[in-house]
Amino acid sequence: MAVVPATPQNIRSAAQSLRAGGVVAFPTETVYGLGALALNARAAARIFEIKERPSFDPLIVHVGDEGMLALIAREISPLARELMRRFWPGALTIVLSRRDAVPGIVTAGLPSVAVRMPSHPVALALLRETGAPIAAPSANRFGGLTPTRAQHVEKMLGQRVECILDAGPTQLGIESTIVRLEPHLALLRPGAIAVEEIEAVTGPLERVVDEGGAPLAPGRLAHHYAPATRLRIASSDDVPATERSAAGYLAFTHAPQGYSAVRVLSSSGDLTEAAAHLFDLLHELDALGLERIDVEPVPERGLGLAIMDRLRRAAA
Repeated sequence: MAVVPATPQNIRSAAQSLRAGGVVAFPTETVYGLGALALNARAAARIFEIKERPSFDPLIVHVGDEGMLALIAREISPLARELMRRFWPGALTIVLSRRDAVPGIVTAGLPSVAVRMPSHPVALALLRETGAPIAAPSANRFGGLTPTRAQHVEKMLGQRVECILDAGPTQLGIESTIVRLEPHLALLRPGAIAVEEIEAVTGPLERVVDEGGAPLAPGRLAHHYAPATRLRIASSDDVPATERSAAGYLAFTHAPQGYSAVRVLSSSGDLTEAAAHLFDLLHELDALGLERIDVEPVPERGLGLAIMDRLRRAAA
C-alpha cells in the first residue's frame, strides 16, 4: 500500500488492519515504527519476516494507557512508576517482568518485556483505535538506517506492509533510551532521553557491555543502523585531501572543504538538534552513490552518547 496521510480515517483503517493481524508502519516522536498486535504471535512473527530480523532480537511493546500496560507487565516497582510519571508519554523504554500472555517471539524468549508509551499524537491515536498493545521496532530492513520519514519506510519496505501512515519527519530522530531496573539498574541502550536525566531519578546506571550472545534489548548488535554506503568515523582534519573527492562528510558543526557532499548536524553544536538530524542526513548521503561516508565524532555527553552509539555500530 502506498504512503497515506495520518488522517483520522486512515488511522482507523490502520487499526482495523492491526486487529486483523496485519502490519502497519506509523510515526512516533522518535522514529517510524513497524507495528503488529503484541499479543498475537502470528502477527508479531510477520514483523520479523518483513524486516528480515533475527528471532533472537526482542521487540519493544508500545502501550497507550494503564490498561494496556497491565496486559503485558507482571510487576511494576515504585521506581518504574516514578520513571513513567517523569518520562511517559515519551522516549523512555523500561524493561519489566512480562506476563505469560506476551508471546515468546516478542521477547525473544526472555522473561522480561521492553515497554514504552509514545508521545506522538498519531501513535497514541493508533493505540487508542486498536485498543491493544502494539509491538513495533523501527520500520526498516534489519540492520539498516533508521527511518525518520514515511518515504524512508516506503523505500526500504515497499509493498510489504498494509499501510504506511505519514505524519512528516519525526521530532527526535533517534530511538528511545532503554533501561533495566531488575536485577539491578542498567542502561541497555542510550537514546533520545539523555542518560543524565534518567540518572537524576534512578541514581547511577550500569553500562551493560554486549555479552556476545542473544541481546538483552533491541539495537545492541555490533553492526546496526548502517547505510548501504561504507561509513567510518573520522574527523576531516585526519583525512587527506586526496581521499575526499569521492566521499561524503557528515559534520557536527562546520563543513570542511574537498568532499563530494557535506551535511551538517547542527551549526550551533546543539546535540538535541544533531540527534534529530542524524538519520535523515545519513539517508540523504546514502542516496548519492558515494564511495564512502566519513562522520565527524560528537562529544559523548547528553544525546551525544546515543549518537556515538549509533555511529559506532553503523561503522562496525
